[in-house]
Amino acid sequence: MSNEEVFLTKEGLAKLEEELRELKEVGRKELAARLKLAISYGDLKENSEYHSAKEDQSFMETRIMILEKMLTKAQIVDSSSVDLSTVSVGTVVILNDVEFAEKIEYRVVGPAEADVLNNKISYESPLGKELIGKKVGDVIAVNAPMGVIQYELLEIKAD
Repeated sequence: MSNEEVFLTKEGLAKLEEELRELKEVGRKELAARLKLAISYGDLKENSEYHSAKEDQSFMETRIMILEKMLTKAQIVDSSSVDLSTVSVGTVVILNDVEFAEKIEYRVVGPAEADVLNNKISYESPLGKELIGKKVGDVIAVNAPMGVIQYELLEIKAD
């Protein structure tokens, strides 16, 4: 993880804080119990339960470190004070897919809380990069695997 700031909405911050709390308070206890049980099986060299628990513990501790680092670098984006004249982190955009005449709504967020299934796109994504700084009426062209997709920016609003 780089030394860059991590842009989060209040909702994104709360979600990461809850994940961190869950890992520290519940996850660690559950893994400790798994390790204790696996150790009771004896011979650790050929103990697949023990090795699996140790691997899971390593992944969990790495995630805890990543979350802690992200939270120390977090910059909270308050959508109520965002300038709505251009697209920025924290704004909601309504786009028109030029080819299919479909309206699509996205919230522009930091990479830590991007979730395409919930219409949250990262400002680092191809579409996000093209949107940042754009104004209502601008046409955005995004290179996609199926070709160039064009969107017209219809509206910028706060969450």
